[in-house]
Amino acid sequence: MARVRYGARTEAEIAAARAAGARIPDIWSTGVVAVWESDPEAVAAVLPPPLVPTGRPLVRATVSRVELPGYPLGAGSVAVAAAHRGTEGWYPLVMPMTHERALTGGREVFGEPKKLGEVTVERDGPAVRAALVRHGIAFVEIRGEVSGPLPVPEPAGKTDFYFKFLPAVDGSGFDADPVLVHCLRHERFRTLERVTGEVVLRESRYDPVADLPVRTLVALTLGEKTSDQRGRVVERVAARDLLPYVHQRYDDPQQLLDGPPEGSA
Repeated sequence: MARVRYGARTEAEIAAARAAGARIPDIWSTGVVAVWESDPEAVAAVLPPPLVPTGRPLVRATVSRVELPGYPLGAGSVAVAAAHRGTEGWYPLVMPMTHERALTGGREVFGEPKKLGEVTVERDGPAVRAALVRHGIAFVEIRGEVSGPLPVPEPAGKTDFYFKFLPAVDGSGFDADPVLVHCLRHERFRTLERVTGEVVLRESRYDPVADLPVRTLVALTLGEKTSDQRGRVVERVAARDLLPYVHQRYDDPQQLLDGPPEGSA
């Protein structure tokens, strides 16, 4: 009988797949990063417990083109500064990706709030434009001109916070209490340039980052970097604390209740 591809893999095949994943070479990306101060109350309002605001209400938008072997990937993120039990980092609200492959691992393993979208980074001489687009709306657009080189930063780590959960089968909440994940990334840069420009936030009911207005633009850069990441579960979170924020993960809050009608086959 021909190999049934949905059938069980052998232990050797599973081990080979894991070994191949451990040998992934450095993958470099070219990205625009904008950091701005926003409304402190707005930043605090989007943070689920036990995350708390830091001393500065910062928002960070990242728009990158990742040179994956075989095909390029557009990857974006809009995150707010947050802290958890003495650790400061970033809490992403939305992470648009241009390919499904980039969604599944991040969402299922780490709990990243990834969604399919259009992500563009363009440079024409000194002119730079980067955008995050979903449902035909460029809800984040960064535009400007490269105005000079910056010192290449030393390798450093940063922490992102994610909530990993499974919606309950009956639509009543979660199958089990969610977990809070600390994801530590080690980043290395090979180029970094200053960009003089602006960040435009457009209204979108699907990705309402316009609720985090640009009060003061703190930094705007274009750089090439590579990174790796390791995650760990740090604690379980009470379902009642996270449930009011679950809509952040979905375009339609009713999506949580999209199970089959009672009695259907």
